[in-house]
Amino acid sequence: MNQTSQFIEKRRFIIRLGKALHKFGTPAYRLEVHLSNVASLLQLQGNFIISPTSLTFVISEGDEQQEYTHLARVTPGEIDLGSLARTDELVEELASGQRTLSEAIERLDDIANKPAPYGRELTFFAFGASSGAFAMLMNTSWHDVFWSTLLGLIVCLYVFWSEHSSRVTDMLEPVAAITSALLATAITLIDPSINVPLVILSSIIAFIPGLALTVGLAELAARNLISGTARIMDAVMSLFKLYFGALLGVTLGQLFWGQVEFVPPELIPQWTTWLAVTILSISLIILFKARIKDAPWGIISGYIAFGAALWGAHYLGPALGAFAGAFILGIYSNLFARLTKLPSSIVKLLGLVVLVPGSKVYMGLNTLVTGQTIIQTTDIGSQTFLIFMSLVAGLIFSNVALPSKKTL
Repeated sequence: MNQTSQFIEKRRFIIRLGKALHKFGTPAYRLEVHLSNVASLLQLQGNFIISPTSLTFVISEGDEQQEYTHLARVTPGEIDLGSLARTDELVEELASGQRTLSEAIERLDDIANKPAPYGRELTFFAFGASSGAFAMLMNTSWHDVFWSTLLGLIVCLYVFWSEHSSRVTDMLEPVAAITSALLATAITLIDPSINVPLVILSSIIAFIPGLALTVGLAELAARNLISGTARIMDAVMSLFKLYFGALLGVTLGQLFWGQVEFVPPELIPQWTTWLAVTILSISLIILFKARIKDAPWGIISGYIAFGAALWGAHYLGPALGAFAGAFILGIYSNLFARLTKLPSSIVKLLGLVVLVPGSKVYMGLNTLVTGQTIIQTTDIGSQTFLIFMSLVAGLIFSNVALPSKKTL
């Protein structure tokens, strides 16, 4: 193979790799560094600009007059931890000489086209379980937990429908929120003990972009301004669509069924919080498509993040407690990366979801518009902002205290 053919094959691999990792939900600042490292491994020079909707590759062999530029318009990626781990292992195999470039390109295609590991049935139940677990985390009643789980299952049907219809995909969030709100207000006719706003929020919790907001802020902190700004604005628009759908659904529901006087229920025991963390962590393993062999590490990350946040909240307050949770989670995920030689993101994202306060942004929006609180809390706006800042700071500090040695 002559030098020109080698260069073509190398750049094909880098471009395919970048598109694959973007599709699997890799943050821009991590993806740019990773692609630069891979280019150096292949004895190329590369400059990369990554955003949620576009990819720019500038690759050369050292001669600036022989630069190759590739631009691609892409859709924002969805988290796929299993494919992320397999792709990282592929790069390690290429670096160690276990695979040739042509074999690596074929393997990338296999990974990208691999079907969902858990199937529709488990994904369906994971949606419902995550909704019920979130309601449980809010220390509400068993009534709310039951109905949140049921509505979460119904919302999942819309997700399955959207996979076959672009029209449903475009209006997925508001339609799911409208349906949940209509059904929640109807449920009050047979069960007046439910907290309607909390049940609606729990049923659509899979759409609440708390993780996207956190990643966007982390990208801004890493000075990746284009991607960070775009990701945050996309998350904010998703929140607006969800809240509008919920508000419209509640208004229509009260118009159709009328209002029922709330009957205060008995609250669930405090110990169920840890049960909720367990259920939520297992559900996230399925929804984020993590591999079964990585699942125990992911479940442990949920316990560590939540436990450290509780401990920090006891001494530092709820907002700075999130800093303790993110810091300990970052240390744990970086240790995981060192021990297993896998990306720290595999367990970090699973634990981070337990900490992110995206639901509090939704609650604050509800308080601002309607003047009603979903759950009793004070200064929700400033508290949410501080939690987001604490999460980003905790992750940055953990990377300084114990670097991962992995770019993903």
